[in-house]
Amino acid sequence: MIKTAALPSHLTSATLLRVSAEGVATALVLTVEARTGNAATAGYLQTAMTLPYVLSGPLIGNALDRVARPRGIAVALAAGYAVATALLLATAGRSPLVLALLVAAVIGCTEPIVVALTSLLPRFVPEKGLARAYGLEASSYNVAAIAGPGLAAGLAALAGGQYAGVAVVAVGFVGLLTLPLLRLPGPQVDVVPGAGVKSVITGGLVVLVEGRVLRALTAATTLAWTGFGGVAVMAVLLAEHIGAPPSAGGRLLVALAVGSLIGSLASSRWLKARHAEPVMLVGLVAFGVSLAALAVAPSLTWATVAFVAAGVCEGPVFAATLMLRQREAPPDRLGQVNTTAGSLKIGASAVGAALTAASADAIGAVGLVLAIAAFQVGGALVGLLLLRAPTAEKPVDALETGS
Repeated sequence: MIKTAALPSHLTSATLLRVSAEGVATALVLTVEARTGNAATAGYLQTAMTLPYVLSGPLIGNALDRVARPRGIAVALAAGYAVATALLLATAGRSPLVLALLVAAVIGCTEPIVVALTSLLPRFVPEKGLARAYGLEASSYNVAAIAGPGLAAGLAALAGGQYAGVAVVAVGFVGLLTLPLLRLPGPQVDVVPGAGVKSVITGGLVVLVEGRVLRALTAATTLAWTGFGGVAVMAVLLAEHIGAPPSAGGRLLVALAVGSLIGSLASSRWLKARHAEPVMLVGLVAFGVSLAALAVAPSLTWATVAFVAAGVCEGPVFAATLMLRQREAPPDRLGQVNTTAGSLKIGASAVGAALTAASADAIGAVGLVLAIAAFQVGGALVGLLLLRAPTAEKPVDALETGS
């Protein structure tokens, strides 16, 4: 077995690609704002960029679980993502919307590799080191969530919004160039042949629906992420609402990510599996309340504080989500459950981005803030109801093969 010496290389490549992926939304909003004067238009591109994720996520996760040499697939998908990202940021606001939407859809078909790399950790990390490896992997996402928007916002402040995507694209290509250096072995267990298209796409969904806890978790976080999909546009519009430049919206997103990192690191020390359900529910409510406070923020400083507070509340929600999936999912379906649940959240985020684009002019920045906050509280209420609902659970049976 490959020793944990491979972990730093994995974290380097994966984090670079995630920095790029996390920065795309911010760079896209700032780029479109600079070229067209209408940041809300970027919401449609975000929808096209994320909606294909709903199908491509499970397909990519299943492929990496089965192929003997996953590195080739990983490199090909990362290359497609990097090239499509460069094209989108170069053409958004300059080319016909239809063309930009098509390029954005290619990103949605390839970007899941950035998340799917997590499922490969058990192949080169010994079992006794997995807890630490997953902790570092979670930190990779948090660092990316800070650095990605930060690079886009920083470059926009220095050179103008039309250049916000340059750093995001560059980091993505560096991550692509380091990816072939990874040694990614094939599956460590025998792969059951004959899985059809239906089982590939719906296998994880069956587990999520049949389990009471996973069903409640998925419904709650999916609804919450429907609102979260509008945060990038909302941050830019809120910055303008309080008299700050549009690039300040990127800094607000960085503040949110910093708070999330703080919350995740804190929860890694005190969060226990038996407390994961209440932490998830209370965290969503607190997240929504913190976001609602933005409606009365009088300045950029107060808005920044509110975004940090919201992130601190969201961090434990993310940690509890990962813990519940690992605790409740069958071991042989954990990878498929993760990619399917992630795809549902991404799809919900795409819907939220579209709703934001359609409603921004009508309800304004404050209306968007309150609507996004309401989705978080609503998600917590739905999760609570599903957790308390009586159910006759049965073990998840093996899926039938075939189409």
